[in-house]
Amino acid sequence: MEIQPEKRDSAPSNDDFLNDWLPITKSRNAKWWYSAFHNVTAMVGAGVLGLPYACSLLGWGPGVAIMVLSWVITLYTLWQMVEMHEMVPGKRFDRYHELGQHAFGEKLGLWVVVPLQLMCEVGVDIVYVVTGGTSIKKIYNTLYPDGKEIRSTWFYVAFGALHIFLSHLPSFNSITAISFFAALMSLSYSTIAWVASVRKGVQPTVSYGPRSATPKAQLFDFFSGLGDVAFAFAGHNVVLEIQATIPSTPGKPSKGPMWKGVVIAYLVVAACYFPVAFCGYLVFGNQVEDNVLVSLEKPAYLIVAANAFVLVHVIGSYQVFAMPVFDMMESFLVKQMHFKPSLMLRTITRTSYVLFTMLVAITLPFFGGLLSFLGGFSFAPTSYYIPCIIWLIIYKPKRFSLSWFANYICIGIGVILTILGPIGGMISLIHSSQTFKFFS
Repeated sequence: MEIQPEKRDSAPSNDDFLNDWLPITKSRNAKWWYSAFHNVTAMVGAGVLGLPYACSLLGWGPGVAIMVLSWVITLYTLWQMVEMHEMVPGKRFDRYHELGQHAFGEKLGLWVVVPLQLMCEVGVDIVYVVTGGTSIKKIYNTLYPDGKEIRSTWFYVAFGALHIFLSHLPSFNSITAISFFAALMSLSYSTIAWVASVRKGVQPTVSYGPRSATPKAQLFDFFSGLGDVAFAFAGHNVVLEIQATIPSTPGKPSKGPMWKGVVIAYLVVAACYFPVAFCGYLVFGNQVEDNVLVSLEKPAYLIVAANAFVLVHVIGSYQVFAMPVFDMMESFLVKQMHFKPSLMLRTITRTSYVLFTMLVAITLPFFGGLLSFLGGFSFAPTSYYIPCIIWLIIYKPKRFSLSWFANYICIGIGVILTILGPIGGMISLIHSSQTFKFFS
């Protein structure tokens, strides 16, 4: 398929001025290693801590197979998105929904991509408020075992208060330093998680059988495990926005440095995900918690360090996933609601978003159930198969060619995750809501 270049007027338009203000396109001087930092920060997050739990729901055989398949499939679909960022000469698809609009049409593209992308990004930030608040509480309880009992609510509020300040950083490139430290922390706490598990040794009462007693419950557990794995591969929701910050010329397109950063990031992902998932499950079996750090009680100093690293990482991850949401909100308010770009508009918009995610986290602090539901319902489509569908629409590979087979296999696996993951996640959320004492 021959793709025609986009015709552009030489004079700057209102859209050009708006792009210079919006956080995704404000700065385009990023280096390839910025891509590596941001992708590691986006990918390795709360999901890695739940992977041993996901393996306990799936069992050894399916757990290993689904983990490896997910890593390969999502690396392939991430490559597709990097390639499609500049497939039209003279135009860059700086945002996921712009690529969707090109493939599905102006209106349908928005309806296909935007709701799912927002569910992913907002959902991740809600989960990170829960994770960050839980980490702060774990540090407090470990350092002061006899200290005054403090409600989880206040730890979530403390985490949210920090982001009211950080969310006013203007652009993606302005959070690069935060993202660098977050990426470094993700490798650190992942290493602590699996090394501490190995040092603890396989527990005397370990069992790798089903977590639940009845066949029906075991089936829902399996569905939930699929959603947990899908949640762990979330970088696609911000990949085009990350690539938009890299400079591009006809002779040196942005896909070169972007892909270099993605490969480094995925090697880090493999170094974090596989040891944590398999060592955690090996040691604790079907008794592992939905956050593996909770299963590790000693040594105290190591648990404090790991939770501190988690805290730093989710601070960075929250910002990486929030930046595209800020971009959408500010663009909508300026283009559709006709507000003028201003510091006041940005302050109200971003503060309101942080308060919203914090309030939802306080109301629904169910870590495992949130991972399963969001992973299957919204992460699987945006990471596993929407890029494949767009690729098939645009490039139209020959039927039964290698590309044709690869894309339809990815679509099939992604659809299964989309259907089954939310079922298990919803059951888990219902069970959690019945057993959890609110605002504890």
